[in-house]
Amino acid sequence: MTLQNSAYVAGRAGLASLFLLGGLNKLFSGDATSSRLQEIGLEPIGVFLSLTIGFELIAGLTLAVGIRFAWIAAMGLAAFTLTTNALFHRFWELDGELAALELSLFFKNIAIAGALLALASVEYASLKQRAVLTVK
Repeated sequence: MTLQNSAYVAGRAGLASLFLLGGLNKLFSGDATSSRLQEIGLEPIGVFLSLTIGFELIAGLTLAVGIRFAWIAAMGLAAFTLTTNALFHRFWELDGELAALELSLFFKNIAIAGALLALASVEYASLKQRAVLTVK
């Protein structure tokens, strides 16, 4: 395996771990997430929590393993991350240190979404290239 391939696999696994660990954390201690969902008015909480856990685990695993649909998982996780930003990191409504913290989290998520979109692009291009090679 080349350095480029190793770095790519490690980067993909690193991104996936964020969502796998997030899903597992919500699965085993969902009270904090339930409270946050209730604060912003997402009802029914149980449905949203279950969907979030399932999505993070399935998409995270798909991304980690790098199977055929990894590009779809990466796109979905990017959209999920940006939605999370809009719902939970509303720094513009806050003041002081809390606003600074939420601003930092907001732009960290922008960076993660950007990395996921780049990954989706590479995965999709690789999938198309494999399809062309298979046809030849």
